[in-house]
Order: sequence, then C-alpha cells, then structure tokens
Amino acid sequence: MKLLLSFSFFLFTSLCAFAQQDYVPRFDAFTGFSYLNSPKLNLAERGFNAEFGVNLNRWLALGADYSIFTGHSDITPADLKSSILAQLPPPNLLPPGTVLALPFDSTTYTFSAGPQINFRQLKWFTFFIRPALGGMHETATLKPNSPVTALLVQAIAPSGKKSDLEVFYGAGGGFDFNASKHVGLRVGLDYVHVNLFSDILAEGRNSLRVSVGPTFRFGSNVP
Repeated sequence: MKLLLSFSFFLFTSLCAFAQQDYVPRFDAFTGFSYLNSPKLNLAERGFNAEFGVNLNRWLALGADYSIFTGHSDITPADLKSSILAQLPPPNLLPPGTVLALPFDSTTYTFSAGPQINFRQLKWFTFFIRPALGGMHETATLKPNSPVTALLVQAIAPSGKKSDLEVFYGAGGGFDFNASKHVGLRVGLDYVHVNLFSDILAEGRNSLRVSVGPTFRFGSNVP
C-alpha cells in the first residue's frame, strides 16, 4: 500500500504537461462488486460497495462509503485466546485424528466517511488516494460439526451467533477510467486493520477490500 501511494503521488504530480480534465462534477456516486479478504482468518467475503462524494474543488473531495459482504471460514485453536483454549479438553484427550476447526458463516458491514485527494492531470484517468477510517460490524453464525466444536460454541457464544462492531483504520486508493463525461469505471483498493471479537480472538486482522464498478458524475462544473 505504501508503494501504491508513493507511486501515485510521484507519477501524477509530474504530468502537468498532459491535457487535464475539462469537466469536474460537483457530485459523484459509485456502486459495484466488492471483495473483502482477511488472510488471518482465511476469510474471503464477496458483496456490494456504494460511495457518494462531493468535490469541494478539483483535487479535494469529501465522501461516505458503505459495503456489505458474506462469506465463510473456520476458527482454529491458533485463532483463539488462551483463556478460551483453557475451557476445551487437552489435545491428548481428543480422539485420534480429530481436527479442531469450527466452521462459521460471516456477514460483514463497513461504513466510513472522510476526504479523498484526486489527481486529474490525465484526461482519461482520475487517480485518487484516501485515508480509510470507519466502522466494521460483523456477525458470525457458528456451525459446530462435532461434540468438541459444540463445546467451543458453548464457551464463546451459546446462542450460536456472535456480533461485534469496531473501528478500522488504514489507507486506500485507486482510479477511475473516464469513459465519458458522466460515466466511468472505478477500481478501488482499501487496506485496513481492525480488532473484531477481541474477547475471543488472539489478534486483530488486516483486511484488503477490492471494489469494481461504474461511477456516475453529475452537477455543475467545479471551478
């Protein structure tokens, strides 16, 4: 991510000799497919992302972002805090060949708001960078598949579901391909850190979101 930000700044502040964009809309909106990957939990989620922004001038915008994802993975002993592991039978008392992995389905929401810096030195492409600061809400539906994982569910979420809401932080960037005056194609990347379910999980996680879809521009031309 640091390489992406450095490359964007260096390249697009040095291209002033190229034709710049004549029309910069007051408003823009984005909607499209989104993918959220959290390698720490081997959790890949797919869903939908929507953004809305107001261009304060030709390089600075303020906007809001919302996304929703669903996916599934497994919780393993390596993911859990020692206080949770202490409530389970010792490994030497488990039947031979037992693999302790608790499957779960996940539904994740994110929402954020903040500034975005746009680079408009190229007619056909608008590159942007932005801080990523907001909230992430996740609901895990636990699916025990053995007596041991059923015992684990009783230890961490007797109802079979567990939800949490935490602040995430990081950085993002991407580009718009300006197909026409009012319609473009956006590719966005956001890399964030969040510490969900800190009462049971040993560590926080880093997550990468990739979003692709159309962007729509409208409103008066920003001076």
